[in-house]
Amino acid sequence: MVHLVTEVDMDRREELGERLGATNTAASPALAALRPTGVLGEEPLHIWALDGTGALAGGVVAHTSHGWLELDLLWVDAGQRGAGLGGRIVAEAERIAVERGCAWSKVWTWDFQAPGFYIKQGYAVQCVLEDHPPGIRDFFLTKRLGQTKRLGQGEQRARGVTGPASPTA
Repeated sequence: MVHLVTEVDMDRREELGERLGATNTAASPALAALRPTGVLGEEPLHIWALDGTGALAGGVVAHTSHGWLELDLLWVDAGQRGAGLGGRIVAEAERIAVERGCAWSKVWTWDFQAPGFYIKQGYAVQCVLEDHPPGIRDFFLTKRLGQTKRLGQGEQRARGVTGPASPTA
């Protein structure tokens, strides 16, 4: 008989991930072909922007995996916003990701954060989750790396993104 256990167990989590990876590799010729290339491994990517005193002015916590760059956390100090620092940080993360073999980038951002900022960096909205959490729209955006076109406010409005282009970056 099988019984359910509700507890955080990192050893079982690791085993579950290994078993799922083996099952997926057996089921997908594409995944099986990628496994020996190393592109499926996850590698952290952190970039810190420091001011003249060494204090944190901004940064990104990201990782590369499966040929993708995933931007997990991006923040720019209020006093630095609007000066291009967020764009510089993202561009550097994208450059490093391309060196690591990534062809795509992805990011989730809330409606009050920075969907307009990412669209200006060349990202495209793939989906919007309503009420995630309640009262907030959650944007999922992607970008084919190597693209350099940045969108103006008119193009952003045409894509349904309103509000400031970059409240956090």
